[in-house]
Parts: sequence; structure tokens; C-alpha cells
Amino acid sequence: MKTKLLKSILVTIGVLFAWFIIHTAIILIDGLNDELQPVDVAVVLGNKVELNGQPSERLQARLDKAVELYHEGYFPLIVVSGGIGIEGFDEAEVMKAYLVSKDVPEEHIIEDPNGYDSGMTAHNTKQMMDQRALDSVMVVTQYFHITRTKLAFKNEGVEDVYGAHARIFEWRDIYSTIREFPAYYKYLLNG
Repeated sequence: MKTKLLKSILVTIGVLFAWFIIHTAIILIDGLNDELQPVDVAVVLGNKVELNGQPSERLQARLDKAVELYHEGYFPLIVVSGGIGIEGFDEAEVMKAYLVSKDVPEEHIIEDPNGYDSGMTAHNTKQMMDQRALDSVMVVTQYFHITRTKLAFKNEGVEDVYGAHARIFEWRDIYSTIREFPAYYKYLLNG
């Protein structure tokens, strides 16, 4: 009896591990393959602002990707979404200032100062899109974060959602990628 129970437990663990590996591979493939389509708006998800008020390296990489794609004509508007971090800075405000310094006209940038997580960003952006009769969006963030963020937008009723990843890779991406597994299913079940 104990052998049968142990075998069942090992099989269950093996299936869950295989599910985790396959799901993680899908997240990585999706996140690393940019879907460059002309869209109505891009949304750059916030991240840490340094104590000197400048975007962190991660946030700067996201913004640089948005600048590149904006200047290539993929979208006419950019939503910068973030909250006030523990450093005391409004991420959206810092992001907007950075984009303006990279020759993105101020009137083409929309601030979302209440994007404290991916779900809030999707909700807030969807409201902005509805006000402006916009239908399609490109998410700009780290590669491991794209799949879940696209799901958040689909949960809000946005059908045309694409993704482009920031060109930055860090050791902490391992932890962040692992974290995306339960986070994705949280968004899937709460959607």
C-alpha cells in the first residue's frame, strides 16, 4: 500500500514538473519573439526608479525598446504605467520624462500613475483605449512578463494584444521566470 502511494506521489510530482517546464518554455518563446505589428498604442510597464530619480537599468531597457519602436512607426501613442515606488518617485512621471528626452513628443505620451501591477495596468489602459476609440496594444516589458501581461489585457477584453521585449538579461530573471508560472494561473483563474 505504501509503495502504491509513493508511486502516485512521484507520478504527480513528475507531471507537475513537466507541466512547469513546458509552460515556462512557452513563456520564454512567447516573450523572446517580438510581435511587431502596427498598433494603436504601446504600454510600457513600470519598474524601479533609482534613488537619483533616474529609471533603473530594467526600466530604461523597456523605455528604450518603446522609443525604438515608436520611431520606427509601430504606434503613435505610448502609455507609461506605474505607481509610486518605495523610492518615492512616480514611475509614470519618470518614464514620461525619459521618453521626452528621447524625442517622443509629450502629447504622444499618456501617464497611468495607478499601474501598480499588470492587472491594474491592463484595466487602466483599457479605459484609456475606450475613451480614445483604440483597439490594439503592444506590451513592452521584460520577456518573462509578456505572456501574463497579454493575458491581463485579454481579460479586460482587448483582443489585439502584441508584445515586444526589452533587451536586458539579468540573473534575477531566473527567479522572475519561475514566479511567472503561478502568477499566470492566478491571472487566468481571476480573469
